Amino acid sequence: MRNITLFRTLAATLTAAFIAGCSGGSAIVPKPESPQAGAAARPNHAQLGPVISRTAGAMWTFNALISFNGGDGSFPYASLVQATNGNLYGTTSEGGTGFIAGTVFKITTAGVLKTLYSFQGSDGFNPTSALIQAKNGDLYGTTEGGGISTACQFGCGTVFRITTGGTLTTLHSFDLADGAYPYGSLVQANDGDFYGTTSYGGTNNIHGTVFRITPHGRLTTLHNFNGADGSGSVAGLTQATDGNLYGTTESGATGYGTVFRITPSGVFATLHVFDGTDGGYPTAGLIQATDRKLYGTTEYGQYFGDLTGTVFRITPRGRLTTLHTFHQTDGANPFAGLIQGIDGNFYGTTLNGGANNFGAVYRIAPSGTLTTIYSFQNSQAYPFAGVIQAANGQLFGTTYEGGNGNCDGFFCGMIYSLKKP
Repeated sequence: MRNITLFRTLAATLTAAFIAGCSGGSAIVPKPESPQAGAAARPNHAQLGPVISRTAGAMWTFNALISFNGGDGSFPYASLVQATNGNLYGTTSEGGTGFIAGTVFKITTAGVLKTLYSFQGSDGFNPTSALIQAKNGDLYGTTEGGGISTACQFGCGTVFRITTGGTLTTLHSFDLADGAYPYGSLVQANDGDFYGTTSYGGTNNIHGTVFRITPHGRLTTLHNFNGADGSGSVAGLTQATDGNLYGTTESGATGYGTVFRITPSGVFATLHVFDGTDGGYPTAGLIQATDRKLYGTTEYGQYFGDLTGTVFRITPRGRLTTLHTFHQTDGANPFAGLIQGIDGNFYGTTLNGGANNFGAVYRIAPSGTLTTIYSFQNSQAYPFAGVIQAANGQLFGTTYEGGNGNCDGFFCGMIYSLKKP
């Protein structure tokens, strides 16, 4: 089985390279190991059509929609978003034309893919966050690296706007002092501005920030993490019905991460500090459910020796309840967050575990009863991203590897749907 900390290893390698660049050094970023390394060349991208299987007993139909081939993108890391026009939009963290720095794409629910934009470095590279559609109809997102700042060797990351037709505008290039390496998605708050986090940089240099940015690109740093109150936020924020913003950090005072609250004006409070026994390393954001409580995941679990991950519920005042601890066969290491489906249950993915140890899609009731509805196979491996539920009721998601494309010996990733009859 692949190392469960694959992306953290990759992210740490990239960050080390970036840090070296920020301090005047240099670094070479190697490709992470893969079970498919050295595999024979495979066919170029094609719409996969009826590549369908069923999970025994769960009655969910899995459909492989498309396989990336590198030229149209590779290694999709983020979740999809369905726009008001009915199409799905997303990003790939690598691939595309020119600088192969990642792409923005559109795909229909039937599986027709179109690459809208290929990043070239100065306008950003390695988009690892999901897009959001703003009130003006445009899509907004972040790139982990790139931009015009020279404070980091490969740029400190960007915030961008892109139309559904593919016209991209870079709104902001981070410069380390105001943050660096934004992994998480943006959220548009009730005031019309966007809010997000950076995993690095800020006045405390290495711990990251919370920021606000207007639709026209004016950025304000709201909070600088100091380590004790959190460090390394790689997740987006959510605005709750009380008007406050809620988020997570991957590290903090204990080293296991935190849950925090921040007002749109920047008043900050730590709500919960994980200690390992109640989970550790939350890499995903929170959602507020219909019961007005917040739900999320941790990548590592209550039984920390098993390193399997948890699903938790937390009140806006900080009372945390662990709803489920994964045990490998039902999934392991939920890197992504949750959605609440139209049936009231929550849906998510695990990076590892499941019947085949290549990750799983699961359903969990608000009470904590969990059902694994699909276990990925070798050709559909490693869903870093969560799922979304489209207007047609189907679930859509991406896998970081898998498919039939070949990217220097790695499978390039794919987009899939899951349908319940």
